[in-house]
Amino acid sequence: VQLVESGGGLVQPGGSLRLSCTASGINVARGRMAWYRQAPGRQRELIATTPSVGRTDYADNVKGRFTVIKDDIKGTVYLQMNGLKPEDTAVYYCNASDDYWGQGTQVTVSS
Repeated sequence: VQLVESGGGLVQPGGSLRLSCTASGINVARGRMAWYRQAPGRQRELIATTPSVGRTDYADNVKGRFTVIKDDIKGTVYLQMNGLKPEDTAVYYCNASDDYWGQGTQVTVSS
């Protein structure tokens, strides 16, 4: 199983980014997919959980700004992030079925 994240970068406050997590060796349609992030000096934080069936749950601090989009055919899960704030700065990780992690992608929100 391999998860590869991409799409991170530097963005100004209020801006948007779309992160991608492309999975191989696992069917994203059948497993629980999640996005985490880890800011410097802080613990890894769960920000969104997408079950195989049902709606995505979001952490309160990203609800209404972040949206998970899952493309079962492409085997890719996206994290659309709007209204970014400096406190969203972190390394963002994709997780599959609680067992598999991507390498992470850096998101920096700064003017």
